[in-house]
Amino acid sequence: MAQKGTIICAPATSGGGAIALIRLSGPGTIETLAGIFEPADKQIDIRIAKGYTLIFGTISSQGEFIDEVLISLFRAPHSYTGEEMAEISCHASPFIQHRIIEILIGKGVETATPGEFTMRAFMNGKMDLSQAEAVADIIASDSEAAHRLAATQLRGGFSKEIEKLRMELLSFASLIELELDFSEEDVQFADRFSMTETVIKINSLVDKLAASFRLGNAIKKGIPVVIAGRPNVGKSSILNVLLQEERAIVSDIPGTTRDTVEEVLHVGGLLFRFIDTAGLRQGGDKIEELGIERTRGRLRKAEIVLAVAEAADRPEDIAAFAGIVSDLTGNSGARIILVINKSDLVTRSAAAAMKKELKSLCSFPVLCVSATNSYGMDELKSMLTASVETGRLDAPQYIVTNARHYEALKNVSESLQRVLNGFRDGIPTVLIATDVRQAIYYLGLITGKITPEDVLGQIFSKFCIGK
Repeated sequence: MAQKGTIICAPATSGGGAIALIRLSGPGTIETLAGIFEPADKQIDIRIAKGYTLIFGTISSQGEFIDEVLISLFRAPHSYTGEEMAEISCHASPFIQHRIIEILIGKGVETATPGEFTMRAFMNGKMDLSQAEAVADIIASDSEAAHRLAATQLRGGFSKEIEKLRMELLSFASLIELELDFSEEDVQFADRFSMTETVIKINSLVDKLAASFRLGNAIKKGIPVVIAGRPNVGKSSILNVLLQEERAIVSDIPGTTRDTVEEVLHVGGLLFRFIDTAGLRQGGDKIEELGIERTRGRLRKAEIVLAVAEAADRPEDIAAFAGIVSDLTGNSGARIILVINKSDLVTRSAAAAMKKELKSLCSFPVLCVSATNSYGMDELKSMLTASVETGRLDAPQYIVTNARHYEALKNVSESLQRVLNGFRDGIPTVLIATDVRQAIYYLGLITGKITPEDVLGQIFSKFCIGK
C-alpha cells in the first residue's frame, strides 16, 4: 500500500467492453496528468480546470501517440477519496491500458493495491468503515435483496443505528466515570435501577442486530435450500423443473445422485442456492454412503429444507421421514417444507386427503407437486419466498450482513451482560466501567471509530483493484 501523499493509479473496469477506465488519486494528480495529456481544445489547461469537468484529448509520451481519451477531473475534497482525483476513459485494449499505466509509473505514480482508493476515502473521512465495506458488498450483490441491504449500509443507515447505541453507552459511561472521580465522597450520579434499565435496553437492541446476521448473511450469499429425500422420489427432477434446465442427472436407478449438486435461482428478488443431495437410505456402497454423509452436513447448514416424498407413500411414513429430516438439521433452525412429489399418479381427492392427514401428523407446511408436468412449482416458489423473513427487509438498517460486525456485536453483548451481572452482584464501579469501555470499543470497531491497522489491512485486502 502506497504511503500517504503519493499518487496511486489502477484500472477501474474489467475486460469485455469497448471503453476502459483508469483511476488516479493523490496530491498532484492533475499536474502529473498534464505532462502526458493534450486537450483537443488548445485553450484548455487542465491544471486550472474546475472539478467535475470532462476534457477530450490525447495521451502521448515522448512523441508516441497512445490513445484518444476523455479525462474526468475531481478536486479535493469533493472526490471519492477526498483527494485530488482523475479518471482516464480510454479504449479497452489491454495494450493501451498497460501502456498508460506504464507511462504514469514512469512519472512517479504507484500502482494501487486492492481497496486502496476506498481505504483513502475512509481515512479522509468520506465514509466510515461499515460504509467502506458496503462498497465491496454492493459490487458483489447479485440479487435485489442483497443490493438493498448493501445500499442501505453504503448510505449510512446501519452506521447511524450503531452510532446511536455508541452515544448512549458514552453517556452512560460518563456517569460511571464521574462517580469514579468522586469515589471518596461516595456520590452516585444515577441510581442503579435506572442504569440497569438503560443497559438492558441497549443490550436488547444489540442482541436484535446480532440475531439478524443469519438472515443477512443468507441473503448476501444466497439462501441455502437443501433438497432431501429417499432415492428416486424425484429430488433431481424438481431441481431441473425449478431451474428449467437439465442440471441434475435423472434416472430410475436408486442412488444416481452421489454428491451434492448446487445451482442458484432468483425468486421474488431473492437469490436461492439449491442443493440437490444424495438419497437418504441405508445399505448403499461406500461412495453413496459418502454422499449421504455430505447430505447430513448440508442439512445442518440449511436455511430451508425441501423434504421430498412420494404421493404413493403412507402418510405415517412421510411424517416419520419429515421428523428424521428435522432431526438431521440439528439446531440450525432450518424451515422445512414437506413436498409430496408424483402427485400426478394419484387422484386429486386422494392427494387432498393425504395433505389433510399429514397436517394432523406433523407441523410442517405440505405441498403436493408433480415434477413430470410442473404442477405446483409456482406455489413452491411462493412458499420459498414466504419462508424468508422478507418483512424484515422493510428495515434493512437493522440487518447485519458482515461477519466482522456480527462478532463485534457479540462481544458488545458479552460486555454488557457483565455490566448487568456487576450491578446485580454489587461489583465495584471501577470494574463495571471497564466492561462499559469494552462495549464502546467493540461498537467503535464496526464503524471505524477505533480501528487497529491489522483490521484495516484485512478488510481492504478483499476489495478489487481500482476500488
